Amino acid sequence: MTAEILSFETGRPADVAEGEPALVVDVEGYEGPLDLLLTLARQQKVDLAKISILALADQYLSFIEAARKIRLELAADYLVMAAWLAFLKSRLLLPEPPSAEGPSAEEMATALANRLRRLEAIREAANRLMNRPQFQRDIFPRGNPESIAEIKHPKFTATLYDLLSAYATQRQSRVLTSVHLAKRTVWSLAEARASLERLVGIAEDWSCLDEYLMNYVADPTQRATVFASSFAAALELVREGEMEINQKQAFAPIYFRKRPPQAAMAAPDLSVE
Repeated sequence: MTAEILSFETGRPADVAEGEPALVVDVEGYEGPLDLLLTLARQQKVDLAKISILALADQYLSFIEAARKIRLELAADYLVMAAWLAFLKSRLLLPEPPSAEGPSAEEMATALANRLRRLEAIREAANRLMNRPQFQRDIFPRGNPESIAEIKHPKFTATLYDLLSAYATQRQSRVLTSVHLAKRTVWSLAEARASLERLVGIAEDWSCLDEYLMNYVADPTQRATVFASSFAAALELVREGEMEINQKQAFAPIYFRKRPPQAAMAAPDLSVE
């Protein structure tokens, strides 16, 4: 028999009739032999070195016989405890054999004491838990709990380098993978010549070329092509002798008129208006 017997935990009979033989102490209300030993130890009535083995065995056997009709496993547990106590008593009284196997009597007694202390600690913890305020008995929750307002205080720790890196990453993700160039509308030289020929036919006096060309510029992006093609067409008409152009100074407005037949070219009078 070894210290592994301590792993048994026992209960108690559900009902014990009055007058039936039982232990010397009233076992009603105890959960088993270990609980009974714990109570006796608290009352300082258990001395393993002085107990009577026969009396203890008789008391246990009497109780087992009475409990056999109710719960057989309870009787077996009490019998095991009685046998173990008798074995421990004999080990404590008799000297240790020179070649004893297993734990010594002192180790077995210490294991039993530790078991009793552990059971006592568990009982005290259970009592403390049961004495705490019980939900729906001592304390009650409120019907409509208040909402919790969450207040955030952001704290930024980014440096200038971090900001620039984040901006570069964002811009890089938006870079176009393919570039599409829109087709530009170009005013051809033929279109410009046809327009100038119509203007020259009605321009008997000097007229500003820019004012006439602005009527053909519907889109501001076409301003450059209209002026370039018109100037080239004007030079072509001057070369052919169909019109005359004049400019007072560099980057000044260009004036044109229809060339008079067999008349000498006169300088335009640009002093008015």
